[in-house]
Amino acid sequence: MRLDELDYTLPHEQIAQFPLADRAASRLLLLDRSSGRWEDRQFSEFPDLLRGNELLIVNNARVIPARLFGRRVGVHSDPPSKATRREHLRTRIEVFLIRQLHDDVWEALVRPGSKMKTGERVLFGDGELEAEVLSRGEYGQRTLQFRALDNGSVAAHLDRLGHIPLPPYIARPDEAADRERYQTIFASRPGAVAAPTAGLHFTPEILERIRARGIELCELTLHVGLGTFQPIHSETLEAHRMHAERYDIPEATAERIRAARAAGRPVVAIGTTAVRALEAAALRAAQGEGGPLLASGPGEASLFISPGFSFRVVDALLTNFHLPRSTLLALVSALGGRERVLAAYRHAVESGYRFYSYGDCMFLR
Repeated sequence: MRLDELDYTLPHEQIAQFPLADRAASRLLLLDRSSGRWEDRQFSEFPDLLRGNELLIVNNARVIPARLFGRRVGVHSDPPSKATRREHLRTRIEVFLIRQLHDDVWEALVRPGSKMKTGERVLFGDGELEAEVLSRGEYGQRTLQFRALDNGSVAAHLDRLGHIPLPPYIARPDEAADRERYQTIFASRPGAVAAPTAGLHFTPEILERIRARGIELCELTLHVGLGTFQPIHSETLEAHRMHAERYDIPEATAERIRAARAAGRPVVAIGTTAVRALEAAALRAAQGEGGPLLASGPGEASLFISPGFSFRVVDALLTNFHLPRSTLLALVSALGGRERVLAAYRHAVESGYRFYSYGDCMFLR
């Protein structure tokens, strides 16, 4: 499948730059997967759009303040000249944490990365936190060892000095309010570098209405990483390879999913992150790992879900709108049908829907 088959035109002004004051005030585009018909609704109607026997799966990942700004200070073994020291102090370095490898060692993107060789150090804040480059990878990726240079902990310094990693299409610096607003009400497991945005619309009142109808809801964790945002550089989808993202499905969640499927009840994924975790776990089970239908416990999701994919677990999906030519739009098209999804997207554009992370949502069932 060609990449340009996942394209659409979006006016820049429809990219939501700020969240709505009320999480549940977003619009919702309801898309019937079988007929291709759509309806303009409000997310506040979501509990009433459910039939009453669904099992909802949410991602409880919590976004960490993954963007850090520091300055180069050279290599431990190099006694720099005054000119070199001045150059280092003038060079602002941006570090974007991708995932924690172990202890205080992180995989990260470093910009500008061309001069950051192995052994190079970066200082953050007033010098209380240091990172050393342990190894280099492609496209600015680095493995960094963090150290606290005072009595504090690395984790505390990262939390205090870090910025919420708003996506690049939000053309503004992060604000204090984003620390709370760019988290779902389910967020409890720190480690994600982006929010599972379909969950941003939920409020305690919405949850209460869902549960009042007897609808079950359970949680899993997928820490959103580089794989979600990596652009497709190839001309065809088949040539693209996804970065792995870590997930964890509790056995209690797996059991409830198995019971729902056995009873013929729909499994509704709240967001594409939940889809990736569920279908990766189902693929592991099909390959002989774990229990029936899907394997519980930790794993890594690296499968690329695109049109033609055979879903084993997910029946319906609540999701935000996604970038053209993206892996996320490919996933949504795999579930809803490419032509039907793109037709619905064109309608959303013409109807003034707000797009992307802080924007409106779509319910495919």
